[in-house]
Amino acid sequence: AMSTALPNLEQLMISKLGSGHVYSDGDDPEEWDIDHINYIIHDINIISRFRKLRILDFCKAPLTGRYPVLFNFPLLQELSITCCQNLKFDLDMLRGFPLLEDLYCNDNQHLTGNISSLRVFKGTLKSLDIRRCLSVRGNFMELADFPHLKNLYLYNTAVTGDIRDINVHDFPALESLYLPDTVHGGMKYKFRHVSEVPSFMHTVHLLSQRTPALLSKHFLSRAFDWRLSEDSPDWYENHDWYESDVLGALRGLSPPFLLQFIQAGSRRGWSWCTFNRVYLCEINWLDPEPSSGSSDYEAYIE
Repeated sequence: AMSTALPNLEQLMISKLGSGHVYSDGDDPEEWDIDHINYIIHDINIISRFRKLRILDFCKAPLTGRYPVLFNFPLLQELSITCCQNLKFDLDMLRGFPLLEDLYCNDNQHLTGNISSLRVFKGTLKSLDIRRCLSVRGNFMELADFPHLKNLYLYNTAVTGDIRDINVHDFPALESLYLPDTVHGGMKYKFRHVSEVPSFMHTVHLLSQRTPALLSKHFLSRAFDWRLSEDSPDWYENHDWYESDVLGALRGLSPPFLLQFIQAGSRRGWSWCTFNRVYLCEINWLDPEPSSGSSDYEAYIE
């Protein structure tokens, strides 16, 4: 009845149902935590009749299994699937949305697939945000030639790659970038050896100069929380830190295994620092010192 009354519906949200109500199971359903024998079942497949949908949002919807009919809307531009823990789908299933511009998937444990499947959206995709979907894999550089992609967030996924592979013509429209620690240089990436850091920081500095929009100023100032791996042969423990941690004092004595950038005027450098960023080691400058007669010199010496 609803599909007949609203044949031109363009936006729809599927969310929780009231007590005693569930959606119909899909293919290969998961077992629910509670008995649904006496529940009223609602046929979710009827939404496939809304052929003019442009925005579709699944938020904590009690869906279980695979529903191919939910992934076939030729005019859809925005798709959001959040906290649908028993919904099973693959990135390849999104081919049913040929005009897709914005994709947001958050906390969906049964989402699988390779981001290379998204190359079908090269001409349309503007924002890709996949978080806490641990079975999503692939190399983020598969999206480097997307001309309209402005936002790329792949937090807590299995996506790999190396930010040093980004060249001057890659990600031409990108305004924000957030990569997982499985990417070399992603958020909270852990270095195996101290010796590999200087050349890496130099490369990232050149990248930030060449394409400033690629690296968020907020995350860049914190060096994306890059750090030394606990498994590194260069790692050592400071027992004073652990004792003081129990006493709630002198936490600044933690070993300097976190990285940070230092900005002095127009000059940038980097250093190792403690985890509370209070104490730092010697600064390794990436830019030459400004001349004493330059307009930037006063800002630098401050």
